Formats: sequence, structure tokens, C-alpha cells
Amino acid sequence: MSVAAFISSQKTEFGIDHVASCRALGVSPSWFYKWRDRPPTAREQRRAGLDAEITAVFTASGGTYGSPRVTRDLREKGWRISENTVAARMAELGLVARVRAKPRSLTRQGKRPAAPDLVRRNFTAVAPDVLWCGDVTEITTGEGKLYLATVEDLFSRRLLGYAMSERHDAALTVASLQMAVATRGGDVDGTIFHSDRGSEYTAAAYQAACRRNGVVQSMGRVGCALDNAAAESFNSTLKVEFVHRHHFGTRAEARM
Repeated sequence: MSVAAFISSQKTEFGIDHVASCRALGVSPSWFYKWRDRPPTAREQRRAGLDAEITAVFTASGGTYGSPRVTRDLREKGWRISENTVAARMAELGLVARVRAKPRSLTRQGKRPAAPDLVRRNFTAVAPDVLWCGDVTEITTGEGKLYLATVEDLFSRRLLGYAMSERHDAALTVASLQMAVATRGGDVDGTIFHSDRGSEYTAAAYQAACRRNGVVQSMGRVGCALDNAAAESFNSTLKVEFVHRHHFGTRAEARM
């Protein structure tokens, strides 16, 4: 902070007269008032605009975005800015993103044989309906847990199917798969669906649904979230940016 900026802050924070502050610091009062009344420089105007944009993006995220996400949104708006600069301004403005809690895994390995891992943590696809992924997560409500199963296309990152239920079982995951197949018009023969080894995905009913639609199953290892990182990332974003910002009194309310 410059001497002039320090003097200017004293009146507001401590009720000290500016002239007295100038005398105490050995600064000419006329120089201070000339500094105070000058028009803002281009650099100051840009910083003020940047601070306003950062605050707007952070607020719109519900206080969940850190500097990487804020930087990305600013660049999409045309700002030429580094992540380090955004991080510094956020620290100066006191904008701290909400810390993500470590997720508790719902995965309970089924008794049936698991499918091989065809993905090997390469969550990219060259076209639609080449590679899908999915997972089951829980949402807390006043009535108890609501379980959500999802199916995401890793080419477009579009959520193709989802289902919700009081129980996390094969019926739930089958319903999410059926919605995804219907979204794609019913022709998904050869599509790889990657998941964890939870009993919802190793169950006979789910395997049969995959065979009927020509979907090839792929599964990561038990207890290794990184093997299904794309689906885990979707759930984390959903929780931090929406679910954790609301209280659902009933399961019906959470569904809506």
C-alpha cells in the first residue's frame, strides 16, 4: 500500500483526520488531496473491473470456484489473465472457495465376476457413443438418502441418462442405462460403459441389460476412485456446486 493510500484509509477505519495523518507522516496535505482527487489510471480501472468480474463469477458459483475455474470463466469472457493473478486478487478480496469434502465410497463389490478394465484411466473418446461412464452417489434429505445413478458420454460430456431411488441396487443402474440408450435412439451397439465394481453394476440384471443393448462393460479396481475419475468428477461437481448449497426436506424435493 502506498503512503497516500494508507492516509486515505485512516479516515474510514480509525476516524483520524487526513491532515493530521499527513503531518505525522511528513507528507504535504496538498499533495495528498491532489493524489486523492486525481482520475483513476488505466491500470487502476482495469484492476477495479477485474475485481468486479472475479467477484461476480465467484458469487455466481455459490462460493465454490477456486482460481482455476474463475480464470477459465474470465478467459471465456475475453480477459487475458493468468491464474496466478486471479489467485492473488481473490486472496486480496478474501474470496476463498469452499473445500471439497473427501467423498465416502458407496462401492460394495458384487459376488459376480467383474468386467475387465478397457479404459485404463484414458477418459477420452473420438466420437459420441464410443465410451460412456457412470456411478452412483447419495444425496441426503430429511427423509433419508436418495441415490442417483448417472450415465455420461465422455466425448461430449453430456449426461445421457440418470435415475433416482431410495435404494442403490441394480434396478437403479438399469434405469439410468435405459434412459441413456433411449436418448441415443436405441442404437448403441459396441458402446463401452465404464464403472466401478459395485454390486449394482456386476448384478445379473445389469449385465443382461448391457447385453440386450450391445453395451460392453468395463470396470476399474475396487477402492480406486481414479479408475473411474470422470464419473467421480461429475458427482463431485454436482455436490459442491449444487447439492451442498441446498437443504432437501424430502426425497421428492431433491428429485425436483
